[in-house]
Amino acid sequence: MEEVKYSVGLDIGTTKIVAIIGKENEYGKIEILGIGRSKSLGVHRGVVNNITQTIKSIQQAVEQAEADSGLKISSVVVGIAGQHIRSLQHSDYITRPDSEEVINEDDLDKLCNQVYKLVMLPGEEIIHVLPQEYKVDGQAEIKQPIGMYGGRLEANFHVVVGQVSSIKNVGRCIKSAGLDLGGITLEPLASANAVLSQEEKEAGVALIDIGGGTTDLAIFKDGIIRHTAVIPFGGGVITEDIKEGCSIIEKQAELLKIKFGSAWPGENKDNEIVSIPGLRGREPKEITLKNLSKIIHARVVEIVEQVYVEIKNYGHEEQKKKLIAGIVLTGGGAQLKHLKQLVEYITGMDTRIGYPNEHLAGDSNEEIASPLYATAVGLLMNAVQTEARARVAQQIEEAGEEVIYGKESGTATKTVIKKERKSIFDKWSEKLKDFLDNAE
Repeated sequence: MEEVKYSVGLDIGTTKIVAIIGKENEYGKIEILGIGRSKSLGVHRGVVNNITQTIKSIQQAVEQAEADSGLKISSVVVGIAGQHIRSLQHSDYITRPDSEEVINEDDLDKLCNQVYKLVMLPGEEIIHVLPQEYKVDGQAEIKQPIGMYGGRLEANFHVVVGQVSSIKNVGRCIKSAGLDLGGITLEPLASANAVLSQEEKEAGVALIDIGGGTTDLAIFKDGIIRHTAVIPFGGGVITEDIKEGCSIIEKQAELLKIKFGSAWPGENKDNEIVSIPGLRGREPKEITLKNLSKIIHARVVEIVEQVYVEIKNYGHEEQKKKLIAGIVLTGGGAQLKHLKQLVEYITGMDTRIGYPNEHLAGDSNEEIASPLYATAVGLLMNAVQTEARARVAQQIEEAGEEVIYGKESGTATKTVIKKERKSIFDKWSEKLKDFLDNAE
């Protein structure tokens, strides 16, 4: 029986941990083979603050996914987010020794690696270096300089920075749960891969992923990521507010939010009341839905306004940087009733809810096509791509000098496989893996 080639994405969130197993089918779509989820204990606002609890939750989710699929999980691609992630813009240049030679990939690598030498605050490390556009000898707005002549190569970069300790803690949890770290991806990028179309990325779009502990933002324009931000509020603070405002326990507050919550107080009539059982023989509590909506509305407005400040910081109000495709909402928080209308009202931008079903095979479980699983599906897609790259690299290695001989006819037909260029991020995750291996 032929071995099933599968990949695994692991989303370590503040409220839930999801392990999702899948493979690419013949049509290039992702086929889900199994899914496991567990309550996330030990993660606060996207950052691990209790390693033992997090390891337990990861193991639960992984065991569930293994039982669901009948497959064994060994390596996972994991996402990082959290309030420690920040981004900055940076310009850099290199002077080439010979301007008569065309610019090649090594020049681009040299330029990117130079950005990694930027001095960060103590305890911070550069995670992503994303080139925006290049300049060759002063000629601006070049998307792809390879093959051009020039002496001075410049570029603007979007640099994503995170706290080394937080990232290492995630790695440590994965390792201690008995898994290999197949790769690391920034969560807003993973969610963007799962729910955005290429046309939207070209036209200009802001992806808002409202999770339990954080709200992640990724802005694309002309097909390139332009801005990322992590806002340290999510669905959790809304539940907290309901708990405080209505004097009920967290479990009841969460249920109220999911079942009756709305981001728009005008929707509810004054006489709509929900009765909540009292604790241990106490009288039941009566809560008006209008009040509930007011509490939710106040907090959601705060989150959306913070996100909108980030969108304006990117420069959405300049004609050239306008986000034509508007906003896409995803994550568990995107399921809140009337949120789309509220976001449109505050920002004046077209808004839709993003479902991660565009890249999934037709017969996938409907539950997985929920915004709740956008990050997990994005991480799985990343894992599938990483796996495919690794296979190509292995073929090249086995072929020795990048030549594979045609076996069918017995003749030595040469098939040269194009070497896949390692992304900066692959190199970085390799560095992190080495660190974790040595930190035993």
